[in-house]
Amino acid sequence: MTGTRQLHDIGRRRAYAIWGAALAVYVLAVFHRTSLGVAGLLAADRFGINASQLATFTVLQLAVYAGMQVPVGVLLDRFGSRALIVSGLVLMTAGQLWFSVADTFSLGLAARALVGAGDAMVFTAVLRLVALWFLVRQAPVVTQVTGMIGQMGAVAAAVPLSAALHGWGWTRTYAMAASLGVILLLGVFALVKDSPYERGAVERIKIRALRHSLTEVWRDPGTRLGLSVHFTAQFAPTVFALLWGYPFLVSGQGLSPTMASTLLTLMTFVALVAGPTIGRWTGRHPYYRSVMALAVVGAIALVWAVVLALPGRSPLWLLVVLVAVTAVGGPGSMIAFDLARSFHRSDRYGRASGVVNMGGFVASLVTMALIGLVLDRLAPGGPETYTLDDFRVAMSVQFLLWGFGAWMIWRYRRRSLDRVSRHPGAMEALRGGDALLPGISRDHD
Repeated sequence: MTGTRQLHDIGRRRAYAIWGAALAVYVLAVFHRTSLGVAGLLAADRFGINASQLATFTVLQLAVYAGMQVPVGVLLDRFGSRALIVSGLVLMTAGQLWFSVADTFSLGLAARALVGAGDAMVFTAVLRLVALWFLVRQAPVVTQVTGMIGQMGAVAAAVPLSAALHGWGWTRTYAMAASLGVILLLGVFALVKDSPYERGAVERIKIRALRHSLTEVWRDPGTRLGLSVHFTAQFAPTVFALLWGYPFLVSGQGLSPTMASTLLTLMTFVALVAGPTIGRWTGRHPYYRSVMALAVVGAIALVWAVVLALPGRSPLWLLVVLVAVTAVGGPGSMIAFDLARSFHRSDRYGRASGVVNMGGFVASLVTMALIGLVLDRLAPGGPETYTLDDFRVAMSVQFLLWGFGAWMIWRYRRRSLDRVSRHPGAMEALRGGDALLPGISRDHD
């Protein structure tokens, strides 16, 4: 931001109004993203598909999301948050409206891909607004609160959406969901401004310099550490909430649809409580952020190991513990973006966040696809034939990704600290509680 005149106050009333308007869009994006969570069995009947094909809906949606993160990061640094949020809203609205009338598997896939493309533009755009409009001490908590309030969209996509689908039917429910985008579009136009600085502080990237810029972002060990944290911590709650949690609880654990929807809703409320707590802790102890992420992942893996090792169905209290601990992976994954902020200047934050954001969604789509393939192999008769033993084997694929991800976190933590130690004063600042580091994410005066 050197040499750029500040026009508006940072971290005050205007910042919260801008953040609130953008946050509402993110809530809607999460709703659209998770709207198949309780509709999976209905979708299987509507489109006449098996488990692998059902998983393809969400896998394709997340593949589009993940694949667009780097281009979105570039566009974000080029055009700013407002343009990306507007574009994302338009695409999500069109995709959800198309999904409401789709009656074939191929049309449904195309509609979900459009939803994924719009969804891909929202989150990092909101994070850029947080990074620019809030003070350094505010940003970690606001970032966590952004992720957690965003998950209220998952609450709306659980019990209320399930009730709407059974009361209104498929077409009317998804068409009504699509119409929300038009309302929020007005709020974005009225309130959202890209930056408190003159000219929006938006970098004008030349095409010939793009490859070099992206290469530098990728080679930075801090980028890879952030990606590793997001990869390892985020996929378990995403896979559970978006696709396989509801069938696991109903067909595998024998819960009623209402109880299963309630547990999915509980995940969101647990995350709402855990998010600010993790945000405050990481804000005070930035040196140990990746250690916190490892602790979160270890707890999730331990509870899953207990549930899957039991010879029969788990008691309800243990399933409550399972969904609660799994839910903490969401705020745990948000540590990744605070790491990116420490290792990149603001003019590269969009690209760095885009790369980091790929991690969890790549892990999620791989896990969803693997679970679907295992279930099809063990229960070729379809969702009606799933048993607890089938889910016990299928859900165990998560341990492969947890193990690989934990190894990546530990590896790139060491490399990142080595980079920090090469800059005078940076290690002392990090140990002292400063997330913006001299010579790395900010310049010395």
